[in-house]
Amino acid sequence: MKKILLYFTALLILSISSQAQDLPVLETGAQQPMPAAWIDRDTGHKLVHLTDREGDNRSFYFHNNPFLPGTSTENDKMIFYGMVDGERQLFSVDLKTRETEQLTNKKGVSGEIVGKMSRRVFYQCGDSVFSTGVDDRKTRLIYVFPDSIRANITTLNADETLLAGAVSSPKEQELFRQNPKKSDYFNVIYEARLRRSLFTIEVASGEFKNIYSENAWLNHIQFSPTEPELLMFCHEGPWHKVDRIWTINIHGGEPKLMHKRTMDMEIAGHEFFSPDGKRIWFDLQLPRGEAFFLAGVDVKTGEEKRYSLTRDEWSIHFTLSPDQTLFAGDGGDPGQVAKASDGMWIYLFYPEGDRFRSQRLVNMKHHDYQLEPNVHFSPDMKWIIFRANFEGQSDIYAVELKRAVQ
Repeated sequence: MKKILLYFTALLILSISSQAQDLPVLETGAQQPMPAAWIDRDTGHKLVHLTDREGDNRSFYFHNNPFLPGTSTENDKMIFYGMVDGERQLFSVDLKTRETEQLTNKKGVSGEIVGKMSRRVFYQCGDSVFSTGVDDRKTRLIYVFPDSIRANITTLNADETLLAGAVSSPKEQELFRQNPKKSDYFNVIYEARLRRSLFTIEVASGEFKNIYSENAWLNHIQFSPTEPELLMFCHEGPWHKVDRIWTINIHGGEPKLMHKRTMDMEIAGHEFFSPDGKRIWFDLQLPRGEAFFLAGVDVKTGEEKRYSLTRDEWSIHFTLSPDQTLFAGDGGDPGQVAKASDGMWIYLFYPEGDRFRSQRLVNMKHHDYQLEPNVHFSPDMKWIIFRANFEGQSDIYAVELKRAVQ
Protein backbone atom coordinates (compact mmCIF):
# COMPACT_ATOMS: atom_id res chain seq x y z
CA MET A 1 0.00 0.00 0.00
CA LYS A 2 2.85 2.37 0.90
CA LYS A 3 4.54 1.70 -2.45
CA ILE A 4 1.29 2.44 -4.31
CA LEU A 5 0.87 5.73 -2.40
CA LEU A 6 4.46 6.75 -3.19
CA TYR A 7 3.89 5.87 -6.85
CA PHE A 8 0.79 8.08 -7.17
CA THR A 9 2.51 10.90 -5.25
CA ALA A 10 5.39 10.77 -7.73
CA LEU A 11 2.95 10.88 -10.64
CA LEU A 12 1.24 13.96 -9.15
CA ILE A 13 4.56 15.76 -8.70
CA LEU A 14 5.57 14.93 -12.28
CA SER A 15 2.20 16.21 -13.53
CA ILE A 16 2.52 19.51 -11.66
CA SER A 17 6.12 19.88 -12.82
CA SER A 18 5.10 19.26 -16.43
CA GLN A 19 2.33 21.87 -16.22
CA ALA A 20 4.75 24.43 -14.78
CA GLN A 21 7.37 23.67 -17.43
CA ASP A 22 4.79 24.33 -20.13
CA LEU A 23 4.65 27.96 -18.98
CA PRO A 24 7.32 30.41 -20.13
CA VAL A 25 9.66 31.75 -17.46
CA LEU A 26 9.79 35.50 -18.09
CA GLU A 27 10.74 38.79 -16.53
CA THR A 28 7.34 40.22 -15.63
CA GLY A 29 6.55 43.21 -17.83
CA ALA A 30 9.71 42.94 -19.94
CA GLN A 31 7.64 42.32 -23.06
CA GLN A 32 4.32 43.63 -24.34
CA PRO A 33 2.05 41.83 -24.42
CA MET A 34 2.76 39.23 -21.78
CA PRO A 35 1.28 35.77 -22.38
CA ALA A 36 -1.96 34.67 -20.72
CA ALA A 37 0.09 32.93 -18.02
CA TRP A 38 3.77 32.78 -17.13
CA ILE A 39 6.23 32.17 -14.32
CA ASP A 40 7.95 35.22 -12.85
CA ARG A 41 11.66 34.73 -13.56
CA ASP A 42 12.72 36.39 -10.30
CA THR A 43 10.32 34.71 -7.87
CA GLY A 44 9.27 31.40 -9.44
CA HIS A 45 5.56 32.17 -8.95
CA LYS A 46 2.88 31.67 -11.59
CA LEU A 47 0.95 34.71 -12.85
CA VAL A 48 -2.23 34.82 -14.93
CA HIS A 49 -4.31 37.50 -16.60
CA LEU A 50 -7.47 37.42 -14.51
CA THR A 51 -9.53 39.51 -16.95
CA ASP A 52 -9.55 38.60 -20.62
CA ARG A 53 -11.01 41.72 -22.18
CA GLU A 54 -9.66 44.61 -24.21
CA GLY A 55 -9.03 48.04 -22.74
CA ASP A 56 -8.35 49.36 -19.27
CA ASN A 57 -9.39 47.11 -16.36
CA ARG A 58 -8.94 47.90 -12.67
CA SER A 59 -9.52 45.94 -9.48
CA PHE A 60 -10.91 47.65 -6.38
CA TYR A 61 -9.12 49.77 -3.80
CA PHE A 62 -7.35 47.67 -1.17
CA HIS A 63 -9.97 47.89 1.62
CA ASN A 64 -13.06 47.53 -0.59
CA ASN A 65 -14.27 43.93 -0.78
CA PRO A 66 -14.65 42.91 -4.47
CA PHE A 67 -15.71 39.28 -3.96
CA LEU A 68 -19.08 37.58 -4.20
CA PRO A 69 -19.32 34.07 -2.71
CA GLY A 70 -20.35 31.19 -4.93
CA THR A 71 -23.75 29.49 -4.76
CA SER A 72 -25.07 26.10 -5.85
CA THR A 73 -25.21 27.45 -9.41
CA GLU A 74 -22.52 30.17 -9.46
CA ASN A 75 -18.77 30.13 -8.84
CA ASP A 76 -17.01 32.74 -6.72
CA LYS A 77 -16.93 36.05 -8.57
CA MET A 78 -14.95 39.27 -8.37
CA ILE A 79 -16.31 42.69 -9.32
CA PHE A 80 -14.04 45.12 -11.16
CA TYR A 81 -14.05 48.22 -13.36
CA GLY A 82 -13.57 48.15 -17.12
CA MET A 83 -13.66 50.92 -19.70
CA VAL A 84 -16.40 50.82 -22.35
CA ASP A 85 -16.55 53.59 -24.97
CA GLY A 86 -14.71 55.95 -22.64
CA GLU A 87 -16.92 55.21 -19.63
CA ARG A 88 -16.11 53.17 -16.51
CA GLN A 89 -18.49 50.26 -16.05
CA LEU A 90 -18.74 47.53 -13.45
CA PHE A 91 -18.05 43.94 -14.51
CA SER A 92 -17.94 40.55 -12.83
CA VAL A 93 -15.35 37.84 -13.48
CA ASP A 94 -15.91 34.18 -12.64
CA LEU A 95 -12.83 33.22 -10.60
CA LYS A 96 -12.91 29.65 -11.94
CA THR A 97 -13.71 30.09 -15.65
CA ARG A 98 -12.53 33.74 -15.91
CA GLU A 99 -15.65 34.58 -17.90
CA THR A 100 -16.49 38.28 -17.62
CA GLU A 101 -19.92 39.93 -17.72
CA GLN A 102 -20.83 43.63 -17.84
CA LEU A 103 -23.12 44.71 -14.99
CA THR A 104 -23.72 48.42 -15.61
CA ASN A 105 -24.34 50.58 -18.65
CA LYS A 106 -24.53 54.15 -17.36
CA LYS A 107 -22.43 57.30 -17.49
CA GLY A 108 -20.22 58.35 -14.61
CA VAL A 109 -20.29 55.09 -12.63
CA SER A 110 -18.35 55.37 -9.36
CA GLY A 111 -18.25 53.43 -6.11
CA GLU A 112 -16.76 50.06 -5.15
CA ILE A 113 -19.43 48.42 -3.00
CA VAL A 114 -20.47 44.76 -3.16
CA GLY A 115 -23.33 43.31 -1.11
CA LYS A 116 -22.35 39.70 -0.45
CA MET A 117 -25.75 38.72 1.00
CA SER A 118 -27.97 40.62 -1.42
CA ARG A 119 -25.63 39.79 -4.34
CA ARG A 120 -25.87 43.36 -5.57
CA VAL A 121 -23.41 46.10 -6.48
CA PHE A 122 -24.02 49.65 -5.22
CA TYR A 123 -22.76 52.66 -7.13
CA GLN A 124 -23.34 56.30 -7.94
CA CYS A 125 -23.87 58.15 -11.20
CA GLY A 126 -23.73 61.90 -10.66
CA ASP A 127 -26.39 62.68 -8.04
CA SER A 128 -28.09 59.25 -8.21
CA VAL A 129 -27.40 56.12 -6.17
CA PHE A 130 -28.26 52.72 -7.71
CA SER A 131 -27.95 49.03 -7.02
CA THR A 132 -27.80 46.24 -9.61
CA GLY A 133 -28.15 42.50 -9.10
CA VAL A 134 -25.06 40.59 -10.17
CA ASP A 135 -27.11 37.53 -11.11
CA ASP A 136 -30.34 39.04 -12.48
CA ARG A 137 -29.01 42.45 -13.72
CA LYS A 138 -32.06 44.20 -12.27
CA THR A 139 -31.29 47.82 -11.35
CA ARG A 140 -32.98 49.90 -8.67
CA LEU A 141 -32.71 53.63 -7.94
CA ILE A 142 -32.06 54.07 -4.21
CA TYR A 143 -31.59 57.82 -3.73
CA VAL A 144 -31.10 61.11 -5.57
CA PHE A 145 -29.05 63.78 -3.81
CA PRO A 146 -30.64 67.25 -3.91
CA ASP A 147 -28.74 70.04 -5.64
CA SER A 148 -27.73 71.44 -2.25
CA ILE A 149 -25.69 68.32 -1.35
CA ARG A 150 -22.31 67.28 -2.79
CA ALA A 151 -21.79 63.74 -1.59
CA ASN A 152 -20.48 60.27 -2.44
CA ILE A 153 -21.32 56.82 -1.08
CA THR A 154 -18.31 54.71 -0.09
CA THR A 155 -19.42 51.78 2.10
CA LEU A 156 -22.21 49.33 3.01
CA ASN A 157 -22.82 48.10 6.55
CA ALA A 158 -22.60 44.48 7.73
CA ASP A 159 -26.31 43.67 7.45
CA GLU A 160 -26.55 45.57 4.13
CA THR A 161 -29.27 47.94 5.32
CA LEU A 162 -27.29 51.21 5.16
CA LEU A 163 -24.91 52.97 2.83
CA ALA A 164 -22.60 55.69 4.14
CA GLY A 165 -20.34 58.42 2.84
CA ALA A 166 -19.38 62.07 3.27
CA VAL A 167 -20.94 65.40 2.29
CA SER A 168 -18.57 68.16 1.20
CA SER A 169 -19.10 71.86 0.56
CA PRO A 170 -19.24 73.67 -2.80
CA LYS A 171 -16.13 75.60 -1.72
CA GLU A 172 -14.22 72.33 -1.28
CA GLN A 173 -15.30 71.15 -4.72
CA GLU A 174 -13.99 74.40 -6.17
CA LEU A 175 -10.62 73.90 -4.44
CA PHE A 176 -10.37 70.43 -5.98
CA ARG A 177 -11.13 71.89 -9.43
CA GLN A 178 -8.45 74.53 -8.97
CA ASN A 179 -5.90 71.97 -7.70
CA PRO A 180 -6.45 68.76 -9.68
CA LYS A 181 -3.21 66.98 -8.68
CA LYS A 182 -2.91 65.32 -5.28
CA SER A 183 0.41 67.09 -4.71
CA ASP A 184 -1.47 70.39 -5.15
CA TYR A 185 -4.73 69.78 -3.28
CA PHE A 186 -3.60 67.64 -0.34
CA ASN A 187 -2.36 70.46 1.88
CA VAL A 188 -4.85 72.97 0.48
CA ILE A 189 -7.93 70.93 1.45
CA TYR A 190 -6.45 70.05 4.85
CA GLU A 191 -5.58 73.65 5.70
CA ALA A 192 -8.99 74.95 4.56
CA ARG A 193 -10.71 72.95 7.37
CA LEU A 194 -14.06 73.16 5.66
CA ARG A 195 -17.20 71.55 7.02
CA ARG A 196 -17.76 67.88 6.17
CA SER A 197 -20.51 65.56 7.33
CA LEU A 198 -20.91 61.81 7.55
CA PHE A 199 -24.26 60.45 6.37
CA THR A 200 -26.20 57.22 5.94
CA ILE A 201 -28.82 56.21 3.37
CA GLU A 202 -31.25 53.41 4.18
CA VAL A 203 -31.13 50.94 1.30
CA ALA A 204 -34.78 49.90 1.52
CA SER A 205 -36.43 53.30 1.95
CA GLY A 206 -33.82 55.77 0.66
CA GLU A 207 -33.95 57.73 3.94
CA PHE A 208 -30.97 60.12 4.26
CA LYS A 209 -29.49 60.98 7.68
CA ASN A 210 -26.66 63.32 8.63
CA ILE A 211 -24.93 61.52 11.53
CA TYR A 212 -21.85 63.66 12.32
CA SER A 213 -20.27 66.95 11.19
CA GLU A 214 -16.90 68.56 11.78
CA ASN A 215 -14.61 71.21 10.31
CA ALA A 216 -12.17 68.59 9.06
CA TRP A 217 -11.47 66.56 5.95
CA LEU A 218 -13.44 63.40 6.82
CA ASN A 219 -12.43 60.57 4.50
CA HIS A 220 -11.65 56.82 4.08
CA ILE A 221 -15.11 55.92 5.39
CA GLN A 222 -15.61 52.19 6.09
CA PHE A 223 -18.29 50.22 7.90
CA SER A 224 -17.19 47.38 10.17
CA PRO A 225 -17.60 44.02 8.37
CA THR A 226 -19.35 42.55 11.43
CA GLU A 227 -20.96 45.39 13.46
CA PRO A 228 -23.71 47.16 11.44
CA GLU A 229 -23.62 50.31 13.62
CA LEU A 230 -19.84 50.87 13.70
CA LEU A 231 -18.33 53.27 11.17
CA MET A 232 -14.65 54.10 10.74
CA PHE A 233 -13.41 57.34 9.20
CA CYS A 234 -10.21 59.34 9.08
CA HIS A 235 -9.06 62.90 9.49
CA GLU A 236 -7.43 63.25 6.09
CA GLY A 237 -4.41 65.43 5.44
CA PRO A 238 -0.62 65.22 5.85
CA TRP A 239 -0.29 62.15 8.05
CA HIS A 240 2.31 63.68 10.38
CA LYS A 241 -0.13 66.47 11.23
CA VAL A 242 -3.25 64.46 12.03
CA ASP A 243 -4.48 61.92 14.56
CA ARG A 244 -6.09 60.09 11.71
CA ILE A 245 -8.09 56.96 12.62
CA TRP A 246 -11.53 57.27 14.30
CA THR A 247 -14.68 55.21 14.83
CA ILE A 248 -18.23 56.31 15.61
CA ASN A 249 -21.53 54.63 16.39
CA ILE A 250 -23.92 55.82 13.70
CA HIS A 251 -26.78 56.13 16.22
CA GLY A 252 -25.01 58.63 18.44
CA GLY A 253 -22.03 59.22 20.68
CA GLU A 254 -18.70 60.93 20.25
CA PRO A 255 -16.03 59.75 17.79
CA LYS A 256 -13.34 57.53 19.32
CA LEU A 257 -9.67 58.01 18.40
CA MET A 258 -8.10 54.62 17.61
CA HIS A 259 -4.40 55.58 17.61
CA LYS A 260 -2.80 58.64 19.24
CA ARG A 261 0.53 59.82 17.82
CA THR A 262 3.34 59.80 20.37
CA MET A 263 6.26 61.56 18.65
CA ASP A 264 7.09 64.29 16.17
CA MET A 265 6.61 63.18 12.54
CA GLU A 266 4.90 59.92 13.50
CA ILE A 267 2.40 58.78 10.87
CA ALA A 268 -0.43 56.24 10.83
CA GLY A 269 -2.78 55.59 7.94
CA HIS A 270 -4.23 53.43 5.15
CA GLU A 271 -6.39 51.83 7.80
CA PHE A 272 -8.61 48.78 7.24
CA PHE A 273 -10.74 46.39 9.30
CA SER A 274 -9.75 42.79 9.93
CA PRO A 275 -12.23 40.28 8.43
CA ASP A 276 -13.70 39.58 11.90
CA GLY A 277 -14.04 43.31 12.63
CA LYS A 278 -12.07 43.03 15.87
CA ARG A 279 -9.03 45.06 14.79
CA ILE A 280 -8.19 48.02 12.62
CA TRP A 281 -4.85 47.55 10.88
CA PHE A 282 -2.74 50.47 9.64
CA ASP A 283 0.65 51.56 8.31
CA LEU A 284 2.64 52.94 11.27
CA GLN A 285 5.96 54.78 10.97
CA LEU A 286 7.95 55.90 14.04
CA PRO A 287 8.89 58.45 12.77
CA ARG A 288 7.90 58.98 9.14
CA GLY A 289 10.23 57.21 6.72
CA GLU A 290 12.47 55.71 9.44
CA ALA A 291 10.99 52.72 11.30
CA PHE A 292 8.20 50.75 9.64
CA PHE A 293 5.39 48.68 11.16
CA LEU A 294 2.00 47.25 10.34
CA ALA A 295 -0.04 47.84 13.49
CA GLY A 296 -3.44 46.55 14.56
CA VAL A 297 -5.56 48.15 17.27
CA ASP A 298 -8.30 46.26 19.10
CA VAL A 299 -11.57 48.10 18.37
CA LYS A 300 -12.94 47.58 21.88
CA THR A 301 -9.87 47.67 24.18
CA GLY A 302 -7.42 49.87 22.25
CA GLU A 303 -4.64 47.28 22.71
CA GLU A 304 -2.15 47.33 19.82
CA LYS A 305 0.03 44.69 18.22
CA ARG A 306 2.81 45.60 15.79
CA TYR A 307 4.84 43.78 13.16
CA SER A 308 8.05 45.42 11.97
CA LEU A 309 9.17 45.52 8.34
CA THR A 310 12.32 46.58 6.52
CA ARG A 311 12.41 49.68 4.34
CA ASP A 312 12.22 47.58 1.17
CA GLU A 313 9.30 45.51 2.53
CA TRP A 314 7.16 48.57 3.28
CA SER A 315 4.10 48.70 1.03
CA ILE A 316 1.68 51.44 0.00
CA HIS A 317 -1.18 49.16 1.04
CA PHE A 318 -1.44 46.01 3.11
CA THR A 319 -4.17 43.40 3.36
CA LEU A 320 -5.04 40.43 5.56
CA SER A 321 -6.05 36.92 4.45
CA PRO A 322 -9.62 35.68 5.08
CA ASP A 323 -8.37 33.35 7.85
CA GLN A 324 -6.24 36.18 9.33
CA THR A 325 -2.98 34.20 9.27
CA LEU A 326 -1.17 35.93 6.38
CA PHE A 327 -0.67 39.48 5.15
CA ALA A 328 0.24 40.86 1.74
CA GLY A 329 1.58 44.17 0.45
CA ASP A 330 1.96 45.90 -2.90
CA GLY A 331 5.46 47.35 -2.39
CA GLY A 332 6.48 50.80 -3.57
CA ASP A 333 8.90 52.65 -5.82
CA PRO A 334 11.79 54.90 -4.62
CA GLY A 335 9.53 57.96 -4.79
CA GLN A 336 7.27 56.69 -1.98
CA VAL A 337 7.63 57.63 1.68
CA ALA A 338 9.95 54.69 2.47
CA LYS A 339 12.45 55.72 -0.26
CA ALA A 340 13.12 52.02 -0.79
CA SER A 341 15.95 51.11 -3.13
CA ASP A 342 14.49 47.65 -3.86
CA GLY A 343 10.83 47.76 -2.89
CA MET A 344 9.01 47.18 -6.18
CA TRP A 345 7.53 43.76 -5.41
CA ILE A 346 4.22 42.14 -4.55
CA TYR A 347 4.85 40.63 -1.10
CA LEU A 348 3.43 37.85 1.02
CA PHE A 349 4.07 38.30 4.77
CA TYR A 350 4.25 35.66 7.50
CA PRO A 351 3.91 37.00 11.07
CA GLU A 352 6.77 35.69 13.22
CA GLY A 353 6.91 37.10 16.73
CA ASP A 354 6.93 40.90 16.42
CA ARG A 355 8.04 41.09 12.81
CA PHE A 356 7.16 39.90 9.31
CA ARG A 357 9.03 37.35 7.25
CA SER A 358 8.50 38.28 3.62
CA GLN A 359 8.20 36.29 0.42
CA ARG A 360 8.45 38.03 -2.93
CA LEU A 361 5.72 37.04 -5.37
CA VAL A 362 6.05 39.40 -8.37
CA ASN A 363 8.85 41.66 -9.59
CA MET A 364 7.15 45.01 -10.32
CA LYS A 365 10.16 46.81 -11.82
CA HIS A 366 8.24 47.51 -15.05
CA HIS A 367 5.15 48.82 -13.24
CA ASP A 368 4.50 52.57 -12.86
CA TYR A 369 3.43 53.05 -9.23
CA GLN A 370 1.34 56.09 -10.14
CA LEU A 371 -1.22 53.27 -10.42
CA GLU A 372 -1.28 51.66 -6.98
CA PRO A 373 -1.52 47.82 -7.23
CA ASN A 374 -3.95 47.40 -4.26
CA VAL A 375 -3.56 43.72 -3.35
CA HIS A 376 -6.41 41.33 -2.42
CA PHE A 377 -6.32 37.70 -1.28
CA SER A 378 -8.60 35.46 -3.35
CA PRO A 379 -11.40 33.88 -1.28
CA ASP A 380 -9.66 30.47 -1.40
CA MET A 381 -6.34 32.09 -0.30
CA LYS A 382 -4.47 30.53 -3.22
CA TRP A 383 -3.83 33.77 -5.13
CA ILE A 384 -3.05 37.44 -4.63
CA ILE A 385 -5.00 39.64 -7.05
CA PHE A 386 -3.68 43.08 -8.05
CA ARG A 387 -3.74 45.66 -10.82
CA ALA A 388 -0.72 46.74 -12.84
CA ASN A 389 0.29 48.63 -15.97
CA PHE A 390 3.47 46.82 -17.03
CA GLU A 391 1.82 45.99 -20.37
CA GLY A 392 1.07 49.64 -21.15
CA GLN A 393 -2.51 49.78 -19.84
CA SER A 394 -4.10 48.92 -16.53
CA ASP A 395 -5.07 45.28 -16.20
CA ILE A 396 -5.84 42.75 -13.45
CA TYR A 397 -3.53 39.86 -12.59
CA ALA A 398 -3.37 37.02 -10.08
CA VAL A 399 -0.20 35.48 -8.69
CA GLU A 400 -0.24 32.01 -7.13
CA LEU A 401 1.00 31.88 -3.54
CA LYS A 402 2.49 28.44 -3.95
CA ARG A 403 5.78 28.59 -5.82
CA ALA A 404 5.64 26.91 -9.21
CA VAL A 405 7.74 23.77 -9.75
CA GLN A 406 10.63 24.47 -12.12
